[in-house]
Amino acid sequence: MLRDSLADSFPVLYVPCVSPAASRTGWTAEPRPPRPRQEVSAWRPSVPGVVEVFHARFTEHTYPMHVHDAWTLLIVDDGAVRYDLDRFERGTPGDTVSLLPPHVPHNGSPATDQGFRKRVLYLDTTQLDETLIGAAVDAPDLADPLLRTRVGQLHTALTHPGDEFEAESRLALIAERLRTHFHPRTRPPGPAPPGPDRRVARHLRELLDARLPEGLTLDEAARLIHAHPTHLVRAFSAAYGIAPHQYLMSRRIDRARSLLLDGRPPGEVATTLGFYDQPHLTRHFKKVVGTTPGRYARGS
Repeated sequence: MLRDSLADSFPVLYVPCVSPAASRTGWTAEPRPPRPRQEVSAWRPSVPGVVEVFHARFTEHTYPMHVHDAWTLLIVDDGAVRYDLDRFERGTPGDTVSLLPPHVPHNGSPATDQGFRKRVLYLDTTQLDETLIGAAVDAPDLADPLLRTRVGQLHTALTHPGDEFEAESRLALIAERLRTHFHPRTRPPGPAPPGPDRRVARHLRELLDARLPEGLTLDEAARLIHAHPTHLVRAFSAAYGIAPHQYLMSRRIDRARSLLLDGRPPGEVATTLGFYDQPHLTRHFKKVVGTTPGRYARGS
C-alpha cells in the first residue's frame, strides 16, 4: 500500500485486504498472521506519457485474455507471474523488466502459491511508437539490471507529488533504453562521437536558473531549446556531472537554506520556492542537508 498521504494527491483506488476464512474445525490452533489476497493502488500522475501507475499484490487473481491501448511496463518485486502473449507462454522473474505491447492479447496469473507483487506503468505511444510492437512480442522480458533499477527509481518519483520533473527525466532515459533494446544500433566505422553538447547543456542550466521557483516540464524545456528531451538529459548530465532534476532541486535547497536563515518559516519557504508542500521540502532538504528545515532554522 502506498502511504495515506498519497490519497490526498492522486485519485487512488484501494482494494482492501481480504483475510482467510475463520477456522471451522472447532479446535483452537496457533494463530497465523492473515495473508492478504490482494492489495491494489492505481493513479494517473501529472507526467506526460504515463497513462496510469498500477501497484498490486495478488495471491489468487488470474487475468483473462485482454488487451491495452498502452504499453505495459512491468516489474515484479516478489514472486513471479506467468502469462501468455501471442500464444507463447512467458514469465517474469523478479530481476527482469517486461514490456507488453499495445493491442496484443495477453493474460496473467501467479506462478507460485505465494502470488506476486508487481509495479506497472502504462505508457502511451509518445514514449514508444508502434513500430516496436513486433520486437516486443518476440522478446518481452528483458534481463537488464540498469533498466530494472531505473524503472524502480521512476516508480519512487511518481509516488511523490512535486517530483514530476525528476519523473520526466527518468522516463526519458528509460524510453531511450527500451528503444535501444528493440532497435539496437551499431555505430558505423569512423571517429568517435563528439563529447557532451555543452551549448544545449548551458542553455538548459540557464533556463533552470531562470525558472527556479516555478520550474518547468522536460517537454517545455525541449521546445524552448529545440532539442529532444532525452538529448537534454544526457547533454546536461555529461557536461555537469549531475542530472537536470538534481541540479534544480539542489538550487532550490540552497535558496531554502538562505531563506530559513533569514527567519522565514518552513511553510512559507516551501511555497516561495515551488515545492508541492512543506513535507516535499522537508524530504528533499533532509536528503541534501542531513536535517529538517525546522531543526536547521532553530540551529541557526
